Amino acid sequence: MPVTAIVSDYENYTETRDAQKNFHGNIVIYVHWEEHLSFCSALAFPLPPAMPFGALVSEVIAPHYAAHPDAAKIDWSTVIWRIDGEKKTPDFGASLEANGLHHKSLIRFWTPFLAGYAGSAS
Repeated sequence: MPVTAIVSDYENYTETRDAQKNFHGNIVIYVHWEEHLSFCSALAFPLPPAMPFGALVSEVIAPHYAAHPDAAKIDWSTVIWRIDGEKKTPDFGASLEANGLHHKSLIRFWTPFLAGYAGSAS
């Protein structure tokens, strides 16, 4: 089935509404807790690049996943992290930027010994 553009100059339309310049100095970071599908997709947060990674975990990630029954069982020192597809061990004292995060980075994390609600991902 053919598709017709709704603007006449579609090929030249390059304005990106989620460009970093539109976030007032923040960068958008996507976070997903793997194997815990009470949250069907990554969560998006506009954050300052200078925010310490530890603050991201304690002030952003942990509170947003707190509703999950396994959240209180997370041992953050054993979490396996992937940032933009690469396995990494983030420095909790360093900034997001120093940890290699940039606008629209994706953080995926796995929690050993917590394989989905009631072991559903085992």
